This record gives sequence, C-alpha cells and structure tokens, in this order.
Amino acid sequence: MTGFRAQLVEQRWDDHRFYHHSLVNQSLHFVSACTFLVAYAIVWIDPAVASLLAWGVAMTSRQAGHFFFEPKSYDHVNQATHDHKEEIKIGYNLFRKWVLMSLWASVPIVLLLSPTLFGTLALSSGWEAYARHVGIGWLFLGLGAIAFRAVQLFFIHDVRTGLVWATKIVTDPFSDFRLYKSAPKRLLKGERMDFPDAAAA
Repeated sequence: MTGFRAQLVEQRWDDHRFYHHSLVNQSLHFVSACTFLVAYAIVWIDPAVASLLAWGVAMTSRQAGHFFFEPKSYDHVNQATHDHKEEIKIGYNLFRKWVLMSLWASVPIVLLLSPTLFGTLALSSGWEAYARHVGIGWLFLGLGAIAFRAVQLFFIHDVRTGLVWATKIVTDPFSDFRLYKSAPKRLLKGERMDFPDAAAA
C-alpha cells in the first residue's frame, strides 16, 4: 500500500508541475473541482443530473483550461518540450482528450438521430427526458473512458500504474480543490502563471 500511495503522490505531482502553470487553467480546475464535488454528492440520488453537471460544467471548464490557456511552448521550469510531455503523459494527453471530447459531443447528436439508441432505450418524451438520456450516456462514457485507459495502462506499464491512475482521476476533484482554491484570487490580482519562470515558457 505504501508503494501505491507513493505512486499516487508522484502522478499527482507530475500532473500539477507539467500541466498546470496557467492560473486561468488552475482557476478553471477549481470551478471543475467544485462542480464535480456537487455531482459526487447527488450521483446517488439522480445520476443523470449529476452526469450533466459533471460533463456539462466540470469537464468543459477543466478541458478548456488545458486546450486554450496552458502554455504549449518549451517548459523552462521543468526543462521539457510540450511534445515530450505529451509523449510521457500517463493519462489522457491532448490528442486523447480531443478524441474523448469528440465522443462526448457525439452522444447528444446520436440521441437526436436515434432517441431510443437503436432500440435500447425507452422512447423519450420532451426535452427533459432527452437531457436525462444524454446524462446517462455521458455517465457511461466517463466510466468507460476511465476503465479503458486503466486497462491500457495495465499492458503499457503494469496493473498498479493503471489502478493508481484510475484512483487519481476519481479523487482529482478533492486534490484540485485543495491545490487550486487560491488560484482565482491570484488571477484577480493580476498574476497569470504559477511559476515565475513559466512566463517565458
């Protein structure tokens, strides 16, 4: 268990130091963390609404921070190129995230074209029922994405690496809340980067 916890700490630290220089990105992760925590609280009561919150607010704000605000030039703080960081990324790098978000966007389109999902769902009546079907579709997409990448890591690295990564993903809202709760205030003060040298990156 000690090795598991040590690897979890290492994965979290690598994720923070490589991919969260921008205080805009950190602030969006704080918004994402708060929303995920609300979704975690209500998923046992209403999984469709929880999933709509998680994907519609938490994931979009989270990924917008990575896609649009995180520097992609040379990282002088960690002495690594963007391409190198993308190559060694344990979880979903930007390319994999584009694929995942494309699948996310396709779920409501597929359900518009086939409201019963080719006969597997009851026919939805009205926009609320449609939205709930979208939420359940996104819930399965999220669970599937975690399971898929974890199993990939079983073969690319080892079983523990995959299990550690899956644990990190599920618990990220808690650690992101703690790590990035001061980011919005710093951003409002005019700061833009977390590391002084990162401004040159």
